[in-house]
Formats: sequence, C-alpha cells, structure tokens
Amino acid sequence: MKPWDAMIEHDQDSQDEPDAAGRLRIYLGAAAGVGKTYAMLSEGHRRQERGADVAIAFVECHGRGLTERLIDGLEVIPRQTVTYRGSQLQELDLAAVLHRRPQVALVDELAHTNVPGSGPHEKRWQDVLDLLAAGIDVITTVNIQHLESLADEVERMTGARVRERLPDWVVRRADQIELVDSSPEQLRRRLVHGNIYPSEQVAQALTGFFRPENLTALRELALRFLAAETGDELLRHLSGTEPDVVWETTERILVAVGAAAGGDALLRRAARIAARVRAELDVVHVTAPDSRAEDDGEIGPLRDLAADLGARWHDVRDDDPVRAIARFARQRQVTQIVIGSSQRSRWQQLVSGGSNVLRLIREAGAVGIDVHVIAQRDGLPVSPDSDGG
Repeated sequence: MKPWDAMIEHDQDSQDEPDAAGRLRIYLGAAAGVGKTYAMLSEGHRRQERGADVAIAFVECHGRGLTERLIDGLEVIPRQTVTYRGSQLQELDLAAVLHRRPQVALVDELAHTNVPGSGPHEKRWQDVLDLLAAGIDVITTVNIQHLESLADEVERMTGARVRERLPDWVVRRADQIELVDSSPEQLRRRLVHGNIYPSEQVAQALTGFFRPENLTALRELALRFLAAETGDELLRHLSGTEPDVVWETTERILVAVGAAAGGDALLRRAARIAARVRAELDVVHVTAPDSRAEDDGEIGPLRDLAADLGARWHDVRDDDPVRAIARFARQRQVTQIVIGSSQRSRWQQLVSGGSNVLRLIREAGAVGIDVHVIAQRDGLPVSPDSDGG
C-alpha cells in the first residue's frame, strides 16, 4: 500500500513541547488494514539501503503475510515476555532498545497500552518519547480514532468503544506525519479477502466498525486533521510577518465586530459564509489602547455567540482599527474579510479623511484579500467606523 501523497514536516523549534534529539515520523491511518505497518517497514528498508542503522523495536503484523515478509532483512530487537493474569504477553523492551541504540527504531501502534509491570511507562507513546530523548529517530503508526480529541466523536459515530487514546500533542509534535490512505470500498475488499482480520471475524467487522459510512467518516476525520496540521504549519512559518500576498492554500474567513448594535447578525452572516466554503472563522474585536474596558454585558454576548458558532475570538488593541484588521488578516493568511457597511454620513467621512470601510478594501485588496461589506438592515451590521469596533 503506497502512502497517500500528503505529508507534514514540522519545525521542532516551533513546538511547545521540549525538543528531542531524535526525529519522529508517524504513519497515520483511518482504520486498521490501510497499510500503516507495511509503510513503516518499507520506510525502514529505504533508510537501511541509504546506510542508516535501522532496527525493529516492535512490530505487530496481525498475521498479514505481505507485511510479515517485510520484516526479513531488518534487525529485530527481542521483545520482553511478561506474565500477566496467567498469560504470557510480549511487549517492547525499552531497556534493550536503549542499550542497542539504533539510529532508527520502528515502533508499531503508538497508542498501545503497555502490560502492567512491563516497563517504566503505562503507554507506548511514553516509551517513544524516551527513545527520542536518547537521540533515536522513531518511525511509528497510529489510527485517527486514538487521538484524545477525536475518540469520543468516533465512539458516537461508530458505536465502538475507543479504549486506547493518546494526547493530540504527541502526534502534533511529530516532525513528519504521512497519511496512509485507502478508500472504504478497497478496505472492505481487503477485509473480505482475509487481509485484515481472520476469516471468523470478517462478517462481524463488515456489519460493525467497517461499515461504509463509518470508514468514510473516519477517512474524513484523518484528512481534516492532516489539513489542519498543514494549515497550522503554514501559519507558524509566516508568524510575525506581513507577506506581500496571501497564500490561498485554503479559505480563511475573518469578521470584524464591535459592541454596537448589529454585531450578532454580522457574526452569523460571516459564519454562514465560512460554512459554505468549509473554512474556519476568526472574529476580531478592536479597541483603542487607552479605551476603558468594555462592560461584559456589551461584548460578552458576542463572545459567547462566537464560541457557539465554533469561531475563534481575538481581542486586539490598536488606535487604528483598519490597520489592526489588515495586519491581523495578513499575519493569519486570511482570504476573506467580512465587515458591516459604514454608519457614518458622507460629511463625517470627509471630515475624518474618508471611510474606514474604503480604506480596508484598499489595504486588503493590495494583498489579494476579498472584502465582503454587509449592508445595514434595521441597525445591522457594524463596520470598523463604529465606536468600539
């Protein structure tokens, strides 16, 4: 199974977690059987052919012949055998891997829960962090349902309990994430042919976790996660800069709101625009640096509405709202700005040097950002010309 051509390479210096000497590569899949372990072992062979010292720390083939054959030619560090509740179980031997100290360690099933008494850690991802801290590069695998932020959603969708979970930050701190993709139809065919589970488990799997709608939803979760990571990586790369042009890799919507009447309608309109293009929504509220703090009764309901709509709220201090909105939009690579039409009369605009709406259109247009000016209806909406916005 060839991995889908989608990969994220992270700059370790940008991560919140402490930097490790080793580098982490994760093969991410939507479900069992997409080919993550096969991809991991294939990469191990490629690294070895290029001269790297590669060893298998732990691999689980689940009886899949094609995957098992890829073990040949790679060194396998012996597992440890642990007695637990009368059974003999095998686990990764962390001490043995650290003693052997390969350049690259292949570690399957990142979300796995270790057998009690098998080592210093409860979870395999904690073992992986120790390997990284020792300067060992790690290549590993995980399915999307095991991410803590998604596990509850997967349980609701599939009706199957997700017992093993790992923190999102463990995956997000990876230097590379590569999606191993397979269509639901292809995955179900592999299941029927006995390439995923033993024959006695196939019928139950086809009518349970491996239903087409489940696999489609899991695949979309994996694609969305990867797309979000790619977008975050771009924003980290551009953070602190104001590029001359917007990189339109995806739609990003910004709406500028204030405390005056009509902000709620403007916010809902922006949310509908964002939903139509499946974009995230940022809400910017600009106040002057020396202005009094607004009463929570004025702006609190808008902030609550933004949260209900799934938008991200940003309070910005600046004595020039146009400058603040334009700078924020450039830094965040926003592609569309939503504002309300001006409430100022023509005379007020002439006295003050022109409309802020027109200024924002000029500044945004210069870097390729579209501006939606929403007309007033019954006192809505509020533009950057208005007080408090």
